Amino acid sequence: MRERVVVGVTDAAASRRAIDWATDRAAGRGDAIELVSIVGGAVGVVGEGRVIDEALKLTQHLLDREAERVRERGVPVETRVGRGNPVEQLIEASTGAALLVIGSDYRGPESGPARGPHGIRITAGAHCPVVVVPDLDMAAREGVVVGVDGSAVSEAAVAFAAAEAERSGEPLIAVSTWSPVAIPLGMRTYPDEYLRNMQILTEESLAISLAGLAQLYPDLVVRSVVESSYSPDAVINRLAMTARLAVIGSHGRGPIARFILGSTSQQVLNRLATATVVVR
Repeated sequence: MRERVVVGVTDAAASRRAIDWATDRAAGRGDAIELVSIVGGAVGVVGEGRVIDEALKLTQHLLDREAERVRERGVPVETRVGRGNPVEQLIEASTGAALLVIGSDYRGPESGPARGPHGIRITAGAHCPVVVVPDLDMAAREGVVVGVDGSAVSEAAVAFAAAEAERSGEPLIAVSTWSPVAIPLGMRTYPDEYLRNMQILTEESLAISLAGLAQLYPDLVVRSVVESSYSPDAVINRLAMTARLAVIGSHGRGPIARFILGSTSQQVLNRLATATVVVR
């Protein structure tokens, strides 16, 4: 069954990268794309109507041009121009979609300050997995990185990442981290046995999380990475800097948590190293 992939479109270069990413994936899977652009900022002042009408016309022209590029790849595509709050409108557009893809003008962890809140809010509130595509050339990269912590949402991340790695012929790089308990006052170092056992326990937990992949994907190459770190996001983004894709899980999407991501997933998105998928 053909699935629908929604792409949030602006006139920024990063948006074209998001469209290209979604088109490449849709062409390989037989999916359809819906290009969505939102005209916002209306406040009701005199003369605003003409400005909005012109903005709507120019936005439709933009979508028509991008849709033609998508059709050249043989991918079915529709367009939609909306009005209102872009965050709320894209969240609504994600209803019933298999994937929501948005671009980010961030150019990697070494490029400067972290991104603003809009992409985080869209990702946190969306009704489907969200892909955030940075303004980076990732053509020469290899691998799909996935963060694993043994939770139910982590299982969903592993399943998504393994399917993407199998489809694209990339290795799957599964990452787990651990950190020691806060050291008691008066202790200067941790016992070697304790540190060794923490490493072993995390390796075993990761192996359990990956146990079913060999049967599902017998040809999939899986690499396991287990490290001690107080910042799992830093480890994920370090490995993602040479990867084509990263996949992370985020907990919860209830009324209270709607616009809140877990700390690890939010920090990963704040400093994107590659195209990154957030699943629940």
